[in-house]
Amino acid sequence: MSSLTDFLQHTHDVFRPIDTELVADVRARLAGLGLATEEPWLRALRDELPPSRELHREPNQGWVLLAHSEHGGLYRPPHDHGRSWVVYALAQGEMEISTYARVGSGLVKRDTTLLRPGDARVYLPGDIHDTRCLRGPSILFRFTERDLKVEDLVEHRLTRYVERDGVWTAGPA
Repeated sequence: MSSLTDFLQHTHDVFRPIDTELVADVRARLAGLGLATEEPWLRALRDELPPSRELHREPNQGWVLLAHSEHGGLYRPPHDHGRSWVVYALAQGEMEISTYARVGSGLVKRDTTLLRPGDARVYLPGDIHDTRCLRGPSILFRFTERDLKVEDLVEHRLTRYVERDGVWTAGPA
């Protein structure tokens, strides 16, 4: 059984409304995908480096697993994931992720974390973060407990921030 198949089956079996144990379990298992050996599905990702590829969508439970590749220097400004909790795990490259708190009408940076292959981080509903690919091409796995395209484009629940005069503020809706 491949590490991807194992992750998908296990996550299907344990998925339930968010709690500490579920988040920790998904985080640990997704980190394991970041350390996967040269399995065919991972070789294909490394060969093709797709900007985004859906690896699995769980129809009854709603969660989605995606793979993203990013070139060195790519920066994604601060954003949240609406009502969704998300886990990022790195399989290749190096990424920097900073977290923020909303204070008044702007953001204050809390901290910055360096992700290397096998590292995984959890972002709960409403958590604000940015990403920067420091060494690419990177391959990043993103587990979301719901479809973020619906959350963003249909329900308009994601918030993206823009920098105005040195201050991060909520961007246009």
